[in-house]
This record gives sequence, structure tokens and C-alpha cells, in this order.
Amino acid sequence: MMRTKLLHTIRWKLILLLLSSFGVTAISLLICYAVSTLLVDVKPINIPLRWIVNNIGSLPVMIVVGFVVFFVSFFMNSKRFVRQLNEINTGVKEISNGRFDYQIKLNSNDEIGEVANSMNQMTEQLSLYLEEITYGLREIAKGNFDTQIPVRPGSKLGEVADSINQMSRQLSHSIQEERNAEKTKNDLITGVSHDLRTPLTSILGFLEVIEKDRYQDEVELRYYVNIAYEKSLALKKLIDDLFEYTRINNGLPLDMEELDMVDFIGQLAEEFVPSFEKAGMECVLEANERQLKIMADGSQLVRAYENLMTNALRYGRSGKVVDIAVRRDHDQVVVSFTNYGDPIPERDIPFIFDRFYRVEGSRSKETGGTGLGLAITKSIIETQGGEITVRSDRQKTTFETRFHIYRT
Repeated sequence: MMRTKLLHTIRWKLILLLLSSFGVTAISLLICYAVSTLLVDVKPINIPLRWIVNNIGSLPVMIVVGFVVFFVSFFMNSKRFVRQLNEINTGVKEISNGRFDYQIKLNSNDEIGEVANSMNQMTEQLSLYLEEITYGLREIAKGNFDTQIPVRPGSKLGEVADSINQMSRQLSHSIQEERNAEKTKNDLITGVSHDLRTPLTSILGFLEVIEKDRYQDEVELRYYVNIAYEKSLALKKLIDDLFEYTRINNGLPLDMEELDMVDFIGQLAEEFVPSFEKAGMECVLEANERQLKIMADGSQLVRAYENLMTNALRYGRSGKVVDIAVRRDHDQVVVSFTNYGDPIPERDIPFIFDRFYRVEGSRSKETGGTGLGLAITKSIIETQGGEITVRSDRQKTTFETRFHIYRT
């Protein structure tokens, strides 16, 4: 736009220079003609005039004089214009070299002066915006990733500022993820160390009693051996769960195949019938369709649902019933496990799937679990494209999974 305006101004300026030079030439010729008419009778000046008129002719003389006057007039009139163009050209070169603070110095109120003023305003705004971008980059370099550079729409520098802001947000997100990963690793090490040390300390304590013969009789010896054995089993379960959790989260290869969830959950419920009978509980299965198919790795998925079934069995004893429902919800297969035992405190629900997280109160005291069961379940469900949620109140607690229906 600035270039078009400048070219338009130069074109009209040249036209005006040409017209003014023609005007000066015409006036000069009229003055010369009037003067020569007056001097033609004045001696001795009239002698060369008459010779020129008689031998060369007045018309050729006027033509030559007109050309000379025209070019002299055009040169004199264009000197200021050329100086202005040189000043603008110098300014354009300085700006193209990156000196956006350069100001074109033209004391003119004509069109060229307006162009120069427009260019000065443009470079001033450009320089100020670059200072804002530079300041933002310096703040980002200091680690202040919440710094946002103002984005001016419709300009290339605005696109640059927007790209820098996006880069800053992405960098902040990546750094936060790295910090979270480091914290997660430290938490995992802390949790594993604590949970391994507790049963191991008990085992070593009872073995020390046995080793130093500090038991009274064989009955007490067998009692100590039994405790050490139970603690060893708990330790083995923790190690197995930890290995399973790590294996799943490190990209366990999946053998995806078509799986009928109605039949799958039905078989699982049948396998748990003896456990429910032993606990004096009842398992009720409800399915509103004969077949609901998904794509999943059945060998891995069975582990997830076994954990949910065991969880319902452990914490729902006071309710005596566990309801399992398999249903369709639009394009999803929904499987829910509902028990009517003690509720999960509202403050614990957001963390229930975190590894090594144990709910305080009766639920954790009764079981003494590893704190990895629900974390393993969540990992298995999500790695196969599903999702799992939990809701709990005074009446019931429901764990619910969702998978997209597989359509052949």
C-alpha cells in the first residue's frame, strides 16, 4: 500500500513538474518575443537581432530558446524533488537493513512529505511492536512462560507473536510434564520402598525370633512361621502387582480381537459365585441385550474386571448384594459394578485410581491391599481405548467402564 501511494505521488509530481516547466517556457518565450520586438529598432542592439532574423529565422531561434528554457526550468524545479526521493530511498535502505528506528527527515507539506510521515509512523509502530516481542522473548528466556506477547491480527509480526506464544505454552506444558514425571518417579520409588519395607521388616523380625530360638514350643514356632509366610505372600502380591502395573504402562503388546461383553462378564460372574457364597453375598447380573461386542485384549481385560469384582466383594459385604449391569448407551458398551457397602469419601474419589493410594477408614483397614489394583484396572481399560469412572454416595458405590461398540 505504501509503495502504491509513493508511485502514485511520484507520477503526479512528475506531471506537475512537466506542466510547470512548460508554463515557464511559454512565459519565457513570450517575454523574449516582447523584448526583441522592443529592441528591434534600438541601435546598435538591432544589428545582431536583424541578422539572426534574416539569416536564421525567428521560429528556429524560438524553438532552440524554448528547449533550453524548458530543460533548465525542469532541472531547477526537479532538484528539490530528487533530493526528497534520495532521502526516502536512503530511509528505505536503512529500514531494509533492520534499522526500524530510522526517521526520514523531510520538512515538506506536499504529497512526498505525507509519504515520508507515513513511513516514519509505520517504522515507529514496527519498532515499538518489535520491542514488545523482544521483551516477551527475554521474559520467556528467564523462565516466565506465562508471558503473553500481544498479537496484532492481520500482520506477519502478529503471526510471529502468536507462534511465540504457542511455543511458550507448549514449552511450559512440556516442562510441567517433565516435572510431573520426575515427581511420579520419586513417588513411585517412595511408595514401593515403604510398601516393600513393611512386610519385609515383619518377616525379618519373626525369622530372627526363630533363628535365635526365642520361642517356647513348637506351637509358637509354627505360629511365627505362619505369620512370616502370610507376610511373604503379601510381599509377593505387591511385587506381582507392581510388575503388572509397570508392564502395562510401558506399552504392553495387545492382542486385540472381537469380544462379546455380555458373555465375557457372565462367565466372570459365574467364576466368582463361590467367593460370593463364602462371603454370604449375592451377585446379580443384568444385560439388556444378547450381544454387545467390542475390540479388546480379553486376557488383559479379564484382569481389570477381576479387580473390580474383588473390590465390590471386599467393600460391599455389609450390603450383601453386588449388581452387575451390561448395557448399550448409544454407540458404547457400559459395564457397571455396584455395591451397597461403606461409601468412598468424596475427598478420596479424585485419587481412587492413583497408584498406592488407599482410602482412609474402614475400607482400607479391612483389606490391607497393595494400592495398585485400581491403578492397574484403569491402565488396562485406557490402553484398550476405554474409560472408567466411579461415583459413590451413602446408598451405593458404582464403578463404570465404557467401550465403543465394535461394528463389523
